[in-house]
Amino acid sequence: MQITKASSNLHTELTILTKASKAYWGFSQEILDQWKDLLTISPKYIEENEVYCLWQEDELVGYYSYFFSDKNTIHLDNLFILPEYIGKGLGKKMMLDFLEKVTQLTEGKYLTLDSEPKAQIFYEKFGFVVYGQEPTAIPGRFLPKMKKKI
Repeated sequence: MQITKASSNLHTELTILTKASKAYWGFSQEILDQWKDLLTISPKYIEENEVYCLWQEDELVGYYSYFFSDKNTIHLDNLFILPEYIGKGLGKKMMLDFLEKVTQLTEGKYLTLDSEPKAQIFYEKFGFVVYGQEPTAIPGRFLPKMKKKI
C-alpha cells in the first residue's frame, strides 16, 4: 500500500471511485444522480486542493482530500474507499496519513469535516466530535458536522 499526491489526470478515476463508494451506503441511483456535481472530482479540484491517493500495487483503492477553510482550520473534504476494500483498515490508514500531514501544518488549530451519518463512529475513533449538522437534499437527512483540535 502506498499513498501519493494525486495528479489532475486522475479526475475520472477519482470520480468513479467516489460514486462507487457513496453507492455502497445504499443510496438510490436517483439520489446519486442528484448528487452528480457533488460527487464529481474535476482536474481543477485536484489542482486547488490537497488530494492523496491510496494504491494497492497499480490499483487506486481510495483517496482523501482537504483544504484550508481559514487560517486556523483544515477541512477534510473527502475520504472514499472502493466498496470491496471497506472494513479492511484502509480508511484508518488514510486517516492516520491525513492526521500526520496536517498536524505538521496546523498545530494548535482545528480540523473539520461533514460526515456521512453512517461513518460518524469512524471519525469519533480519531477524536472528532459533532458540533452541528448540515441538511442534505434528502428531506430529514443531515450530515454531522465534526471537529477536532490539534
